[in-house]
Amino acid sequence: MPSQIITLSTLHRSLRNPVGRLDRFVTTTQEVDALLDSDAVVAIGVSGGKDSVACALAVARHLDAIGHAGPRVLVHADLGRVEWKDSKPACERLAAHLGWELLTERRQAGDMLARWQKRWENNVTRYRALSCVKLILPWSTPSMRFCTSELKTSVITSALKKRYPARDIINVTGVRRQESSARGKMPVAAPLAALTRRSHKGWTWNAIIEWPVEDVFGEIAAAGLALHEAYTVSGASRFSCAFCIMSSLEDLRAAAGCADNHNLYREMVSMEAASTFAFQGQRWLADVSPDLLPLSLKSDIARAKAAALQRQAIEAEIPCHLLFTSGWPTVRPTYEEAVLLASVRTRVASLVGIDIEHMTADSVAQRYDELFAARNASQPEFFSGDSATAVPTQASFAF
Repeated sequence: MPSQIITLSTLHRSLRNPVGRLDRFVTTTQEVDALLDSDAVVAIGVSGGKDSVACALAVARHLDAIGHAGPRVLVHADLGRVEWKDSKPACERLAAHLGWELLTERRQAGDMLARWQKRWENNVTRYRALSCVKLILPWSTPSMRFCTSELKTSVITSALKKRYPARDIINVTGVRRQESSARGKMPVAAPLAALTRRSHKGWTWNAIIEWPVEDVFGEIAAAGLALHEAYTVSGASRFSCAFCIMSSLEDLRAAAGCADNHNLYREMVSMEAASTFAFQGQRWLADVSPDLLPLSLKSDIARAKAAALQRQAIEAEIPCHLLFTSGWPTVRPTYEEAVLLASVRTRVASLVGIDIEHMTADSVAQRYDELFAARNASQPEFFSGDSATAVPTQASFAF
């Protein structure tokens, strides 16, 4: 059994968190300890970034120290074209170092870029059919992170349940409180419904949640592992997708500075141009590294920016009571409101360059009658879920 590494920061972490144990380097809870003592499956999500690597190293040492004899596996959710080129190799290097299996999973319906592209296609279809009153952006957002829920959590939990149908499973993450105020409020461990089955438990365990970043770097250096090239070559301060909805401007520039990401950059900027929606709210990805764009795309972006301002001003004309709320539509527009909606739709469609239906007041009123009739008949195809997570049907409502 390897000697236990106890540092001053480890001692401080344990003292701050009473559920931690001084002989355990990582922070645990009674529930996690009990699952580990019963040799539950330990699956550590790894991306190639510093936190997941350090977490895997610390948890592996901890499992050895307590004599854990259950299955252990590293799990990597491959996001496809939006990944840094070194991401999977970095996970493979970690797996080789630990002697663990690396399980790589990917969304069958397409990668992250394909998800954004399909979302835009679906949202245009919705707008065309007046299944929404405002045009919907293609991108995920900080409050709508289907990029994480669909392409990471869902594929990983599904794979683990299939592989270990008769075992308790602990899903380990490298989340740290120091990273953000939201993560600062997260628990050390919690039940994970997506992994829980009738007779078997599923838990999430944030094993290094109390670690400062200095300990993360120290852990990786002590293991003799190289950091991902996003940090060492490109100078990124955090690791995720090459271009992430949560990235700072400096990290977006770092990603754009890597030649491996140039084609991805241009494809994503092309989506900004086609949709008139900036990648990060008011921050256009096109502005991060315009020198990488051909003249034609620069022209398209200039038109998209102008169209975006006009689209926002036009959509602001819609009365609040006609906008999306639970159970939409809740109000049948008056004739004057139907005239306004037809005008708004016609102008927005012209700006964005899409063909739409229901461009007159009479057609708008007729469409609302259809929507109310469908709702009253409880037709399931009209209630297929929200814009973030559902695969839309012709008339799913999302704004």
